[in-house]
This record gives sequence, structure tokens and C-alpha cells, in this order.
Amino acid sequence: MLQNYLKIAWRNLQKHKFYSSLNIFGLSLGLASCLLITLYVIDELSYDKSFDAADRIYRVNSDIRFGGADMTLAVAPDPLAFTLLKDYPQLESVARLRDDGSFLVRRKNATESLKEDVVCYADSTFFDVFSIPLIAGDRKRVLREPLTMVISERVAQKYFGSENPVGQILVLDNNLTYTVTGVMKNIPEHSHLSALNMLMAMSAYPESREDNWGSHNFVTYLKLREGVKAAQFEKNFDTILEKYTSSWLKQVMGATLGEMRKSGSSIKYSLMLLTDIHLRSDRKAEISANGNIQYVYIFGIVAIFLLAIACVNFMNLATARSSNRAKEVGVRKALGSKRSFLMSQFLTEAILLSLLSLVLALVLAYAALPFFNNLANKHISFPFESLLFWIVAVSTAVVVGVLAGSYPAFFLSAFTPLKVLRGAIEQNGKGGYLRNALVVFQFVVSVMLIIGTGVIYNQLNYIQTKKLGYDKEQVLIIKNTYALDKKARAFKEEVAQLPNIQSATLTSFLPTPSARTDNTFFPEGEMQQEKGISMQRWTVDHDYIKTLDLKMKSGRAFQRDFPSDSSGIIINEAAAKILGYADPVGKRIYDLVMDSAGTRRTYTVLGVVKDFHYESLRKNIGALSMILAPSNGLVVVRIKAANYTQTVDRIEALWKQMAPGQPFNFGFMDEDFDQEYRSEQRVGQIFITFAVISIIIGCLGLFGLSAYTAERRTKEIGVRKVLGASVPNIIALLSKDFLKLVLLSILIGSPVAWYAMNSWLKDFAYHIDISWWMFAAAGALAIVIALLTVSFQSIKAALMNPVRSLKSE
Repeated sequence: MLQNYLKIAWRNLQKHKFYSSLNIFGLSLGLASCLLITLYVIDELSYDKSFDAADRIYRVNSDIRFGGADMTLAVAPDPLAFTLLKDYPQLESVARLRDDGSFLVRRKNATESLKEDVVCYADSTFFDVFSIPLIAGDRKRVLREPLTMVISERVAQKYFGSENPVGQILVLDNNLTYTVTGVMKNIPEHSHLSALNMLMAMSAYPESREDNWGSHNFVTYLKLREGVKAAQFEKNFDTILEKYTSSWLKQVMGATLGEMRKSGSSIKYSLMLLTDIHLRSDRKAEISANGNIQYVYIFGIVAIFLLAIACVNFMNLATARSSNRAKEVGVRKALGSKRSFLMSQFLTEAILLSLLSLVLALVLAYAALPFFNNLANKHISFPFESLLFWIVAVSTAVVVGVLAGSYPAFFLSAFTPLKVLRGAIEQNGKGGYLRNALVVFQFVVSVMLIIGTGVIYNQLNYIQTKKLGYDKEQVLIIKNTYALDKKARAFKEEVAQLPNIQSATLTSFLPTPSARTDNTFFPEGEMQQEKGISMQRWTVDHDYIKTLDLKMKSGRAFQRDFPSDSSGIIINEAAAKILGYADPVGKRIYDLVMDSAGTRRTYTVLGVVKDFHYESLRKNIGALSMILAPSNGLVVVRIKAANYTQTVDRIEALWKQMAPGQPFNFGFMDEDFDQEYRSEQRVGQIFITFAVISIIIGCLGLFGLSAYTAERRTKEIGVRKVLGASVPNIIALLSKDFLKLVLLSILIGSPVAWYAMNSWLKDFAYHIDISWWMFAAAGALAIVIALLTVSFQSIKAALMNPVRSLKSE
């Protein structure tokens, strides 16, 4: 029986090559898109699941409200981890990480250094929490001694080749020597820790031993014992706050935690499951840039919609061509075929077509995978060796075939033999209404994707063109200047003297993405804790404001003519507003942190700089301060437009003179700014890609429907032409019904798209307004695409000789 079904199905596919090809190509595009998106979603959802006991490992998050500012941190107080381990037997182990940024690294006797981007301090218990295999070294002993480190396979190969790295010396920034005591396997890419290649012993980091409950520097991981519930364990944080944090606050700020809460301040710690970090965490001081669960949901929905559109094409074409197969159904029923047999026959055709589409979809997806990986910044590969992959792929194709073919099978098998053999089959009726509804669904999805793409594009363009309060163009950033050691300032001064240089500054702080924490300050005479304000404190030099082209609102910038500026401070407008000063210039503010003599440092406000965006446009501009202090992380150079390349070459030559053997690592401020929004740019590009695919799939179905409509109305068109209808009249006749459906799609899809994109824009403190013209443009584009699709068949039918048309039946 099955063999007979397949034979008939194959003959029908061959008989109607045009419509079969449209169906196969449309379904294959939908399946290929669904396949790629599914691999992307699986990749995103698999982060950190490779670690043993991943369901028992948690990170401690901190949420702090103080001085009118809210801080959401991925780090916790320095002593928290081991205090919890001491006080609560529910913990199996704990570990901390401290991201210390990038370093220039070389072997002890080498002359040239290489840059390592993420170098962290780690507790010796790190390998008790994370099941990362060690290739060399004892996991119970590594990282116990100061100035020792564990490196990854990747780093070991880079610096030592085939030599055994254990016992070897690595020099960091030309002044720190570390002994390698272990080599770990590369952390899988599907982990938020994948960037970790060098772990330095935490015992060499002074703050790791301090009892400072107000300093949040460490990413803290807890491994719960089996059977311990995270929600239950979280309740212990209240005890920790009262027992340790409150007494520390009383000692430092003169107020307990309870007294601070009365004034609106708060501190809260919470647990985040390890496997949730990548997609559900966007906090300050993350180890690496994370994904976004919203995008996983969005792309999952897009995949379903694309597949649904492809299924709709099949259903539309099958029901539209029902009259062509009506006599076949009538004859089969007259000869005794049961309805179940006919339904099985039509479902077999649909499944066969779907399986053929799967083959083409795999070819298309495999060919498009490099492009998709580049688009999504992934390294996805097809698991062809996995039996589960093939089972799921084939099962999906079968399910798609059943879903796409179920209604046509039900519809066609319901014909009564007497009516169809007399030619009395109804051409429209329920089948026509369903086809119209399905066409509307297709274009609703297409309109939504077009509008979504337009909103994302315009938001990204807004970000690129918005006035930020500083000039990010023509600014060169020379990194790793700590390799210059004491010559950093001299290097900066010599760079400033080169031709084509406007100015140069030496700093560690820029208005580009980086991990920064806030400090607490008090207005003069207001040392009560409720009067404290939280703001960032940047260390800069005299040329910082000039180099970044910041604008002063009042007062003045730092000047070399005033030695007293060493105790001066410049604040932004947001800080002045929080402090409550009508004119802050000349006022004094106090730092919460005391100096070595036990006194709080006092600063005199020299000026107020106009607000500028020093963080992502997702956030409002917060309070910021700048003090005059040495800092040698970056040399920032503003270059004139002329002879740009030659100027960079001169700076590099100067670097090689002053830092021989050290890599000249540089970038541009506008590129660093763009990096902050790279995920949105990728989403926009992916959106455009799948919006185009959805339109292509929809157009394939519309093309097939218009071809069939023109074919079915051939005689009518001939009669109309004989009676004097013009070619434009015929084109309008065949196009108007489709145009009505597209207009209805625009009316349905626009409000849904507005709601979805308005929700997305809420992630940005500064964003565009969704204007009416975006919907008008999307609607116009949908109409043009629809008209172009149906016009080919309409024009072809309108130009046909009426004599041939009238002879067609």
C-alpha cells in the first residue's frame, strides 16, 4: 500500500513540476532558515552546561542603591565567599575571580611580548568549583603559592610550544614574574568563562585578604551541596548583611544598614545559576560580554514563522488547485476508495515533498553556514555524525509534511463524486476563505519583519549620529602603555609634539565600554550617610578635557599653572544636580574612603563639565567626577585629518624607540564605541536576512497563486478582452484581490510590530520614536513587492490572444 502511495505521489509531483518546484523551494527555504536558527538557539542555550554539577553552581550578584544611584553588579564584597564557607555547611566550595584586564606577556628570557586580553586572579579553590581538567599540575595544589599561575593549552602552545610549561617563568608587563604550576584544558567556547586563559594566584592580590565589606571586586561563585535549594540558601544573605556589612558601615560611615535603609539606601545579594549567566545577566563587571535571552526568543519565533509561511504556501497551492484534482477524487471514490485512503494518499504526497525539501534545505543551510556564522559571530557546525540530529531532522520534515498537507488532504477528500464528475465543484467557498486567511498571515509576518528591521536600523543609525557630548572621531587609543613603565608620560609628551597632533592625554578612563565601579562622596559639612552620593571617579591629566573635546559648563578645566589643582575635582552636570548646588564651583566634597592617615580626602570643585555619554545609551547619564592623578593605562591622541596614516606610522616608530620588543597595540575610539552595540548590529543584520527570506517565501506562494488564478480565469479574461477590456483593466482585475489582502496584512501587522519594537526600545534610555512613516514605508514596500510578484502573471494573462483564451477550455 505504501509503495503505491509513493508511486502515485511521485507521478503527481512530476506531472505538476512548476507547482511542485515552488513548493519544494519555498519549504526548503523555510526548513533551512529554521535549521540555522535552531542551531543558533541550541548554541546559546548550551552555555556553561558542560561543567559538572552546573545545576549547583551559582554566582553572587549585588544590587546596591546609594546616593540616588542604582548599581547592579556581577561582583560581591571581598570577604563574602570564604565567610559564607565558614559559616554555612550547605556550601561544598567557593571561588573568586578578579579580572585584572590585559597584560603584555613574555617568557623570562624573551625580548618580545604578546598581549593577553583577559588575565584574572583566582582562588586556589577555583578547580574545586569548576570541573576544568588539568593537563599538567596537581589541581589540589595549583594557585596556592603567591606569584604562581595556571595557563590554558592555548597559551602553553603560544609561549612554550612542545616544551613542558610547568616550572617555567612568564613575565607580565616587564615587571611581574609568575611561575607556571599548571596547564588546564581550553575552557569550552560555550561558557561565559571561555576568555580565561591565564589564572594568577589570588594570594598575590592584596585586597583578597582585606575585611572590606564595602569593596566589591570579586566575581564570587558558590557550589551548593546536593539537595540544598538556592532560594532557601539566599535567605542567609540577610544574616550576613546584619552580622558583617552593617557593622562595617557603622565603623566607616557612622550608620548601620538599618539606618541607611530608612533613607532609601539598600544592599541586596542574590544567587544566579551558572547556566543563566550568559543569557540573563547584563551587569557591571561581567567577565565577558553576554548574550540576550530576548534575542533567543525573537529568533525562535522568527524560525517558527518562517516555517509556518512555507507550510502556508503548500496549503494555499494545494487547495487552490483543488479543481484540477477534483475529477481524480470523484473517480477514485466512484471506484470504491475510502476517504481515509484518499487522505493517506494526499498526506503521502505532502510528506514526500517535505522530505525532498529537507534534502535541498540541508544543502542550502550548509552552504549558508559560513555566512551565518560570520553574521552571528558564532562557530556553529552541523552535527552530521549525530544520529539524534538525523532523527530530529527527518521527524521535523515529516511533521511539517503532515501539518502542511493535513488541510488539503481533508479538503480534497471531502469532495462528493456526483458533483465533481458533473463539474459542479465550488471554486471559492471555504477553501477560498482559508487561502485568503493564509495569504494574510504570510504578509502579516513579512510586514512585522520589515517594520522590525526598519526600527532596528534607525535606532542603530540614531546611536551612530547622536551627539555624545564628546568627539569620538579621529581619536587614536594606544593601549598597554604600562609596558612603557616610567616612560609613559614622556612618551605621551613626545607624541603631543609630533606634526599633525592636536593633543594627547594619559589616562585609564574613556567614554567607551569598560568595567568601572562607583565611589561615594559627601557634600561639605554633610557626612550623614543619607547625604552621600554615588559617582564614578576618573583619574585624568591636564590634557584630558581638551583631547576628548569635552565642554565646560562653568568653572575651568585642570591647568598646569595651578599646583593646587591636585586637590581639585571636576564634576558633570548630573553630579551637580544630585549634590544640589546652584553653583558648585568652589564648593568642597569629601571622599568616603580614608587615606593612610585615617582622614577623608577633600576636593574643591574647579568646574562643571557638560554631561556626556560615558556609558551605553541604554543607560541615563550618571554622576561623574574627575581628579588629577597619574594613570598610565592608555595614551589617547587626537589626530588632524591630514596625513592620517603617516602620523600613526610616526607614533609607532616612537613607540618602538621607547618600548623595544613590545607590541604597538592601538585602536580608534569610534571603533570601541561601535563595539558596545555590536550585538544590536548583528541582530539587525540577521533580521534583514530573515525578513528577505520571509518575503521570498511569501512571494513564491503569491506567484503560484497568481499563476493559478490567471490560469483558472483564462476564459473570463478572453471574454473581457473581446468585450473591450484593456490590458491595464485585466491587470487591475487580477491584482486587486491580492492587493486587498496585503492591505489587510498591513493593518494587522503594524500594531503588533509597534508593540514588539516599542518593548525592544525600552532597553535604551535614549532611543528613537517609532514614527508613522516607518509603517507607511513598510506598507508601501509590501504592496510594491506583492504587485511585482503578481504582475508578471497578470501581464502575461492580459497580453494573451483572446482567441487562444476562448479555445483553452
